[in-house]
Amino acid sequence: MGVKHGRDYAEILNELTEAASRITDGFLFFEMDPEEWQELPQESKLEVWEALAEDLFYALGNEPVIEVGSGVVIYDKDTHRINILLGDEDLASVVLV
Repeated sequence: MGVKHGRDYAEILNELTEAASRITDGFLFFEMDPEEWQELPQESKLEVWEALAEDLFYALGNEPVIEVGSGVVIYDKDTHRINILLGDEDLASVVLV
């Protein structure tokens, strides 16, 4: 289903990928341990973050709050934004329209 958006999907995906990568322990979402994550080449890590961003984009349409490691990704349909939080800290916000 995905979230409602008016901007170009590729731009949203790039921003969401970058934002999700700020969650330093986001690899826990994939049930990886820190050693496994550290062993991955940087290119593979980028592919993992992009896959996560795509999954989040579509999943947030049904489930507006998703935990990723110690972070939380929230779809705010009223403001047309996806917010990424780590504790009380706002890491990033992706505008959808």
